[in-house]
Amino acid sequence: MCLYDLGFITCKKRRINNFTIYIKPNSVELGFYFEKIIMTEFEETRKYFPYIKNGLTYFNHAAVGPISSLVKEKLDEYLIQRSETIVENYFETIPQVQSAKEKISRLLNVDVNFLGWSDSVSNAMNIVAQGLDWKSGDQIILNDIEFPANVYPFLNLKNIGVEILFAKSENWIVDLPQIENLVSSKTKLISISMVQFLSGYKADIKAIGEFCNKKNIIFCVDGIQAAGNTKIDLQNVNVDFFAGGTQKWLMGLQGLSYFYISPKLFDKISPQYIGWTSVKNAWHFLDYNLELLDNAERFQNGTNSRISMIAIDESLSLFEKIGYVEIEKQILDNSIYFIQQLSEKGFDTILSNIDKKNIAGIVSIKHEKAEYILKILKERKIACSLREGLIRFSPHFYNTQDEINFVVNELSKINF
Repeated sequence: MCLYDLGFITCKKRRINNFTIYIKPNSVELGFYFEKIIMTEFEETRKYFPYIKNGLTYFNHAAVGPISSLVKEKLDEYLIQRSETIVENYFETIPQVQSAKEKISRLLNVDVNFLGWSDSVSNAMNIVAQGLDWKSGDQIILNDIEFPANVYPFLNLKNIGVEILFAKSENWIVDLPQIENLVSSKTKLISISMVQFLSGYKADIKAIGEFCNKKNIIFCVDGIQAAGNTKIDLQNVNVDFFAGGTQKWLMGLQGLSYFYISPKLFDKISPQYIGWTSVKNAWHFLDYNLELLDNAERFQNGTNSRISMIAIDESLSLFEKIGYVEIEKQILDNSIYFIQQLSEKGFDTILSNIDKKNIAGIVSIKHEKAEYILKILKERKIACSLREGLIRFSPHFYNTQDEINFVVNELSKINF
């Protein structure tokens, strides 16, 4: 327990039931007792999500995250500029755009010069797929439960003789043991999701990265289901390319993604699509000097979604205020509690016997009447997803155990 100064009194800060509670001492006849005076950090954050007061229980962040009132306020300011005041606000928004990229660099712990914007993870992955020097017979290893954004860009290389191998998942798990047996001298690239979109299994990307580094294999990671629920430190893992989006756990807008290229990989990728923002002195319009930028922005070939950058800049301000370590811990606590409660009620939870180091926000159950369950839950204002026969829940840091209990109880009431 440590002391914090709140106004005119000195309070003690204590972790209780996974929340931070501030407590003030009060004098009584026989000693001292403690009185709670401030709501928890996470409970306070709930005020920024207006949908809650409308009765919706939202466990669908793996699909799309809600827009907080903080973000909406910034979007309103932007739209007023575009519609009512200066209209052309490109230069006025440069500080926010730069700030957004700097926050992404802190989110991933990477040099901002090796970060770029894209409109989707698919197109980000195409930077690697189309930019490398492939030879007929080169091999790429994917897996059989990978999200298509991390499959089709590489599958498209079959027409030039590249072989695509699919590691076979085991009980919804894909990790180094499932991958390494497929590796040969022809293996040029391995790509995997850090967090699997169906089961929520978190792969050991550090171990896979070390393996790839020893074998001189390019290692790509789709991080869209990890960023925002898992502490990421790309400086501590051998990842050559990492791509994610802003619309899910990061609670930004659709239509904006980001990518990181390691210094080792940077010079090996040749941009296949060049636009006016890919070059130095881009605002010298009539020079036509094809001199590419020295950073990852050379892969940005046009104007990206400005409004989406405004949104993610503000959303990440909230994440940074709370702290990524605290957020990861709360999401993990929520996920483990959710799995436990579902299992106790007899539901077939995908990750019920998995080590907590491999859990990251997504909680899925398998049921033969999954479509019917989804219909009933929607009627009861519970938001989740149906993916490949699985009911997928994805609680965030501000969701509560009371909400989890409510959902589990509603599931138990369904007449199968």
